Amino acid sequence: MSSSGAGDAGAALPGGAAGPRAPRPWHFLQTRFWGEHKSAFGWHASSIPGDEVAPGMPDLLVLTRRVAPGVLLSYVPYGPAVAGENRAWCPGPEAAELGEAIGRAALATVGEVRRRLGRPPVLVRFDLPHCSVDPGFAGALGDGNSATTARRAPVGVQPPDTVVIDLSADEDGLLAAMHRKNRYNIRLAERKGVEVDEADASHLDLWYDLYRRTARRDGIAIHSREYYARLLELPRTDGGVDLRLYLARHEGDVLAGIIVVRYSGGATYLYGASSDEKRNLMPNYALQWRAIVDARRDGCAWYDLYGVPPTDDPSHPMHGLYRFKCGFGGIRLRRLGCWDVIGRPVGARLFRLAERARDVYVHGVRSHVAR
Repeated sequence: MSSSGAGDAGAALPGGAAGPRAPRPWHFLQTRFWGEHKSAFGWHASSIPGDEVAPGMPDLLVLTRRVAPGVLLSYVPYGPAVAGENRAWCPGPEAAELGEAIGRAALATVGEVRRRLGRPPVLVRFDLPHCSVDPGFAGALGDGNSATTARRAPVGVQPPDTVVIDLSADEDGLLAAMHRKNRYNIRLAERKGVEVDEADASHLDLWYDLYRRTARRDGIAIHSREYYARLLELPRTDGGVDLRLYLARHEGDVLAGIIVVRYSGGATYLYGASSDEKRNLMPNYALQWRAIVDARRDGCAWYDLYGVPPTDDPSHPMHGLYRFKCGFGGIRLRRLGCWDVIGRPVGARLFRLAERARDVYVHGVRSHVAR
């Protein structure tokens, strides 16, 4: 999620009232930890009681920021995750149940943001975690009330397509499930002397220097160094949110590094950086394998590679990433992606038009000039 743009630094996520403990958030993007992190970078973090949305649902993290003078946008990362989970990494309720939950969550969010910040958001954007739901769920909201009408967002935030590896097999089984090229490259890195170590926050500058070079090479947007430093150093208020920084070295040279987050029985690959030097030693394969092995040995049930192109299309500019990640085996998942519930129709229309124009520029004109 981008922290760019106007907006006051948000307050820390308020603590809940005394009473029965709410169910644990299903994903780290819904934790108090993530809310506190984003609150330092232009977002206001709020908590909507889960029971206002669906029985037995965890409290809902809502992030709000000012996108223009007097214009607020609310964003719900990977929520609502209503009852009926069939996999820890991909909740799957019935379409009607999801539609009703989104309507209730949107109305609760509009009310909460108005109460805390003095005005309602122009829209509430939901990044839906659900996979096994008919995308026609939005029809459940089409009751003529503009506050509960869902429309697909013009741009995405979290990647809708990903690969998740089931870690129930032993290490030999995990290797056997991979594409032979991935197995070969993991072993090549080992033979050539690539060493992967877990590093602490004091090594962040080494990683961030690689990350900046990666961003220039691949034309991707990144956050400031402070963003990642705070992510690694923030106290783990949700008990179980655990970030790991891995670095791959060869003869004293740092070749690549990744940041992996563990939460609720699983691990997710968040950020990766690599040098232009010694790429033939395949340090990125060694890094992912080390993170997968560590996660399995520490009791994680799954490893999410977090984002791939939608199909195995050689003409796609990220086709190499698709082959790299899918080569580790695992299950390809497609989530429902971003949907907007309109709060203020005129403001929402203008904001969505501006987003479309910016997206065309970033992925069209600017990328063409860069080439």
